[in-house]
Amino acid sequence: MALNLSNLNAPKGANSNKKRVGRGMGSGMGKTSTRGHKGQRSRSGSRSMRGFEGGQMPLHRRLPKRGFTNIFRQEYQVLALDTIQLFAATKNVTELTVEAMLENGLVRKKKALVKVLANGEINTAVTVYAHKASKAAQAKIEAAGGKLVLLGAPAAEEAAA
Repeated sequence: MALNLSNLNAPKGANSNKKRVGRGMGSGMGKTSTRGHKGQRSRSGSRSMRGFEGGQMPLHRRLPKRGFTNIFRQEYQVLALDTIQLFAATKNVTELTVEAMLENGLVRKKKALVKVLANGEINTAVTVYAHKASKAAQAKIEAAGGKLVLLGAPAAEEAAA
């Protein structure tokens, strides 16, 4: 027999009726309504707090507190020299600003602080604008005939304005 929409049915045991609690003795769940006799959970309105383990010391209190979160941390988006070299060669640019990095996908976040690292080589003279750079990256950029312009931190710029 071919299977089509008119003779589809669920596999045996897939569908079962909802447990109807508190509907008398004939329901099979009468008297205590599946709650058992006495005890904390048998009473009405009984709910324990999230993570309650019956009086045992809860897991979140048994585990040690670890670490430290520095609220003054500044995250930098990293930009490698080989990425700058590839970008400068393909787009034929001599100046690379943070806005240009953002437009071309070299940096992801809009208010990103950019740090240039010395990964790779650079042989194109490019003026790079960044918030920070490693000494090796600065040396490589200047050796290629380029220039590195360090921008102030955004908080300092806003305070000066």
